[in-house]
Amino acid sequence: MDNQITIISQGAEAVISLNENIIKSRIRKSYRIKEIDERLRGFRTRREAKILKKLEAIGFPSPRLISTDDKETLKMEFIDGKLLKTVLEEEDYHAICMEIGNKVAILHNNNIIHADMTTSNMILAGEIYFIDFGLSYFSTKIEDMAVELHLLKQALESKHYRISREAFSCVLEGYKKESRHGVDVIKRLDTVEKRGRYKQRY
Repeated sequence: MDNQITIISQGAEAVISLNENIIKSRIRKSYRIKEIDERLRGFRTRREAKILKKLEAIGFPSPRLISTDDKETLKMEFIDGKLLKTVLEEEDYHAICMEIGNKVAILHNNNIIHADMTTSNMILAGEIYFIDFGLSYFSTKIEDMAVELHLLKQALESKHYRISREAFSCVLEGYKKESRHGVDVIKRLDTVEKRGRYKQRY
């Protein structure tokens, strides 16, 4: 791969570019007061960098942080693989979803909430790598862990509706085997889902 920079993704919050590494640049928001915008982008950039360093320290499969300006830009390792959303239903999804559940539990055991847990943010490259920790944060709350699982379930139902029921069952199985708080989180998940159904009804 040469040093030419190619934009591979542009969302509301950041532009993702690729040369030999991934470069993530948070977008300046003209509708915000300049000082507030700089402070927010700096805070989110530093928080994401801190989480990536923590993930590397525990040996979690995610992009390695190479450098950051602490203001708006992160340079990260490029993970060469396939986005899971494009191949999940072609693979042994039972085993893959068990692995997902196991790895979500590892994040939660280390008080990390990904906060955008979808198969669009997972790469299959021998094992499952989790990417895009831009919304992630540290939390010890059982509620936050349960909500994360609930949102993952909704993501599976949206993108992989044909296999979603079995897939999420495998996620939970893998989660319970690894999670330090599995019983409490699954119990709270039931409460979160009941709350959602109540809102839908009324």
